[in-house]
Amino acid sequence: MNPKIQRALFYLSLFSLWAWIAYMKFWPNYLFPSPKGVLETMRLGFADHSFQIGIRRSLERIAIGYALSMAIGIPLGLLTARIRWLDHTLGSLVIGLQTLPSICWLPAALLWFGLTDGAILFVVIMGSTLAISIGTDDAVKNLPPIYVKAALTMGVRGFRLYKDVIFPAALPGIVSALKQGWSFAWRSLMAGELLFVSPGLGHLLQMGRDLNDISMVAAVMIIIMALGWSVDRFVFSALEERIRYRRGMKA
Repeated sequence: MNPKIQRALFYLSLFSLWAWIAYMKFWPNYLFPSPKGVLETMRLGFADHSFQIGIRRSLERIAIGYALSMAIGIPLGLLTARIRWLDHTLGSLVIGLQTLPSICWLPAALLWFGLTDGAILFVVIMGSTLAISIGTDDAVKNLPPIYVKAALTMGVRGFRLYKDVIFPAALPGIVSALKQGWSFAWRSLMAGELLFVSPGLGHLLQMGRDLNDISMVAAVMIIIMALGWSVDRFVFSALEERIRYRRGMKA
């Protein structure tokens, strides 16, 4: 069966199960929303532009935070992978900080940056940079040593070694690190917006809870999942497929 048809049937089955559970009223309407209620909430949210505003503000924050995370995480991972004393010192610190949930940075961020977007951006950067750095570090360390040895034999050193040999060879692993960093950044953003009174999808979730509106909570959750899936499918998965195709790993 065509994969698209399989996927359509799967989600149609989930939707039917959801509608059946809501119809049977195993839980009250204020605890378990019906598909009709969620769709109506989404229609009203887009009609009054509250969802558009939340989506725009969240995407603006994630774009800035994730760009800064890439600018810091990739060079940091390349350096710790190749410079032994950095790996033993800064690399161990990065691994230790990665075990700390990103939302734990929010109290410190609020003290340092106040009730501003800077606090949320700091949480996003701390959640994403470390994942990108560790993933890049692993991608470089897992390269066959012959690549670097051959480059050194031909006199390639310094910045050219990174630019012409290490980075291109480690690119598939670096893309996987960027993909993982994106998921950490997206989760960190939602967690920060949940606890921070500012326009955004996380704040809309919190508003739904405050209003005891489970349909609004479900509608915003669906939007968050749809945006996260879209970025993963049309950016990172497409990039991975292109790399595999260019390297002869996919017809």
